[in-house]
Amino acid sequence: MEKRLRGQTAIVTGGNTGIGEAMCEALGAEGANVVINYHSHEEQAEELKARIEKGGSKALAIKGDISKEDAVIRMVERAVETFGRIDIMCANAGIQADGKSVELTLDEWQRVIDVNLTGAFLCAREAARQFLKQGLSPKISKAAGKIIFTSSVHEEIPWESAPNYCAAKGGVRMLMRSMAQELAPRRIRVMGIGPGSIKTKINAEAWATKEKEREEVERFIPYGRWGEPVDIGKVAAWLASDEADYITGTTIFVDGGMLLYPSFREG
Repeated sequence: MEKRLRGQTAIVTGGNTGIGEAMCEALGAEGANVVINYHSHEEQAEELKARIEKGGSKALAIKGDISKEDAVIRMVERAVETFGRIDIMCANAGIQADGKSVELTLDEWQRVIDVNLTGAFLCAREAARQFLKQGLSPKISKAAGKIIFTSSVHEEIPWESAPNYCAAKGGVRMLMRSMAQELAPRRIRVMGIGPGSIKTKINAEAWATKEKEREEVERFIPYGRWGEPVDIGKVAAWLASDEADYITGTTIFVDGGMLLYPSFREG
């Protein structure tokens, strides 16, 4: 079977764990060179790099804090130096520091905004600049570049325990739409993926150890199960491919139906 991303290079931020790891594996399986950005746990990034290379694609692990402008610029420059170009930016890195609005410290607010929103902007901006510099290469892709933001169902659903996270993801939604409007005429596609409840380390306490908590979350998932990182990875690889060439400026929700507000089934 022809690999849909052969000859392309993808950067995935927060790529060594959870959803980012699944994105890296899915993009690599489709033939892309994969740049694994990570903030900590270098050994996990190197292990992932080895797995991707064993599968036949090339990979590069780069440490960097994507909330820092100079780190993002260096990351993109190194990716281009190594692989000659970039074609896909998955602005995936994100953190949580939950707390109700009256309890949040300014530091807890600012750090989430810095990583989840400002970091996403910096990665998308630098990718777009590189895409514009490269121009359209029809033999590689129908688009001049693809930017995929990892958003959340919480760009739509309020969450009293995480106003900083919701504000950041709501901001990502409008950032994505605004950049899509700007860049579509240059054949650069910009879109988002909105995961629901996905089994990652960030929420392992809920799905792995506390049955009552797990069941409570599952009540809000009409499809009846938590999502797996691979559910998101496969969507990212498809969105990056020419099969999704007419998609831009929208969020694809991968949430088992959480946005259907299942509590309304009960009247």
